Parts: sequence; C-alpha cells; structure tokens
Amino acid sequence: MLIQKLFNQNHLVETEPVHSRRHFLKTGLSACALLALPMAATSAHAAIKKRPFEKKLSFLNLHTGERTRATYWANGRYIPEGMRAINHVLRDHRTGDRYTIDPDLFDILHLLQHKLGTKQEFHVISAYRSPASNEMLVARSDGVAKTSLHTSGKAIDIRLPGRRLSDLRKAALSLQAGGVGYYPSSNFVHVDTGRVRFWGG
Repeated sequence: MLIQKLFNQNHLVETEPVHSRRHFLKTGLSACALLALPMAATSAHAAIKKRPFEKKLSFLNLHTGERTRATYWANGRYIPEGMRAINHVLRDHRTGDRYTIDPDLFDILHLLQHKLGTKQEFHVISAYRSPASNEMLVARSDGVAKTSLHTSGKAIDIRLPGRRLSDLRKAALSLQAGGVGYYPSSNFVHVDTGRVRFWGG
C-alpha cells in the first residue's frame, strides 16, 4: 500500500495505512524494546509511563565534519526541528542541496542501533544526493544507479564505529525493511527504504 506524503517548505505530513512499512518499523522497535526488558521490570515500566518514549539518532558527516544528535520522534509524532537538523547534516556535500529524508530511513537506523545494542553515531559516507551529483557519479562508475534512491532521500551509506561492517550488514538484513548493499572494500553498508533486496559481498 502506498504512504501518502505531503510536503511544504520544512514540514512533512503523512497519512498511512495500518499495515504500512511505518507500522512495521514501529512494531519492530516496540518488539525489540520488549525483548530487552526483564520479566519483573515494574520500575522500568513506571519510568516509561512518566517519560514519553523518544527516538534519537546521531550522525557524523565524513565529508563536512559536521555532527548532530537529534530527537526526531517523541510523544507519538515526528519532530520537525529534529528532522531538519538531521536533514542539514545529511545534505549533498558536493552541492549543498538539502532534501527531506524519508522518516522510514530514520526508523530503520534506529532499529539497527537496537539490534546492535549501541547508541554510537553513524558515520555517513553518502545520504541525500542531488540529481547533478548522481549524474556525475554515474559517469564515473558503473556501480551507481541512474535512478538512485539517494536522489529521493531514501538511502544512506554508513559505517558504525565499534561494530564490524559484517555485523552491521547482518543486522540490516535481519530487519527485512528495505535494500541492503555491502561494500567491504569501501568500508560501508548501503541501507534504503526501497523493496527488500541485497547485494555485494
């Protein structure tokens, strides 16, 4: 089923079906949290009830040296300020162009952190890629797709300090939430919100 998305200058408003990818990601994250709790966690349960659940992500853009740690979801909704901060750091480093990154991608990355038991910042090799940048890369390499999901804010190339690249790939594959590309010679894993598929090795 399609997720409807409406954009204005800085905000994203979405409606979604019950069985959408967003529902799957939220359900998966809830399941991860439940598995991590001990059976007799009444005090933890009380703490959760007092403090609304938040989702945070940290990034280091390896090209610009910029960092951000932002809360992008809280109180049952996406936070525009947090998403803008992340979108800025994940902009095209060649042109400076910014784009509204697909929130599903943030949720996949958040689930990856839970899978790997870390809050370490993601090191970003490439996130949003403008059409001009993508065309330039296509001309240089056969490995770049002409219709790359990077150009629509639906893909990111990352590594995670303190975790083996193969473990990051394995965790991403286990989510079955989109595409996963493995590039050990370049030391990064590609993750996107497209159809479930994998490549590289």
